[in-house]
Amino acid sequence: MILECPECRTRYLVPDSAIGPEGRTVRCANCRHSWFQSPPEPDQPMPDHPVETARSEESVDMVAEAPPPASPPVFVPPPAPPILAQEDQGFDAFAHRPPFRARRNPVRRWTIGAIVAGLLMLLGTAAILWTGMPGIGGWLGVGSTESALELRSNPIERRELENGSELFAISGQIINPSAGQQRVPDLRAELKDAQGRTVFSWTIAPQQRTLGPGASMDFNSAKLDVPPSSKRLDLSFAGEGGAVD
Repeated sequence: MILECPECRTRYLVPDSAIGPEGRTVRCANCRHSWFQSPPEPDQPMPDHPVETARSEESVDMVAEAPPPASPPVFVPPPAPPILAQEDQGFDAFAHRPPFRARRNPVRRWTIGAIVAGLLMLLGTAAILWTGMPGIGGWLGVGSTESALELRSNPIERRELENGSELFAISGQIINPSAGQQRVPDLRAELKDAQGRTVFSWTIAPQQRTLGPGASMDFNSAKLDVPPSSKRLDLSFAGEGGAVD
């Protein structure tokens, strides 16, 4: 039968024979409280062989019923994510969405900047050529190759030196007949044969790069042992097609 202490409510499992048919005083092993325990109900079967019982005034110490072992915790898995419908599966998981921003490519930005700068330079050059600004075009090296300067050459001097070599000397003047200051480019000297083919050429640097309005300056140059087949001298500004004999 099961006994329960009326003080601490500790429960005990004891055999019916320990209480006996007349009942007896029992004592709780937990709180040491004593009380008289009545015999079991008559309808409960009694053992065939009577067991010697203690006197009613004696108490029986009982051992508390061991609590049932605690069951291990049960792991409950998290709910599975909802399955997207067929029409909801078209999203891009790697698409940039706020607050994220797409990374900027510096190489692409520099390339676009270079293209824009090149287009602006082309437009500026075209504007200079269209509006006919020879001063700016000549300074930038674009536009018309015609120069406002004039060339005047002196007679060619050929002189044989003591060592047997021949000195070929040329001289002349660069004149600015315009009313504005002009930039002086290099001079181009070409020696041609009787058929008009160039057999020798060189570049002459002017003494100064700018020439005021109405001003002039001299130039001279000399070479040794030029080809004997040279018959004609052509002088021009570098980049021009004209010549001065």
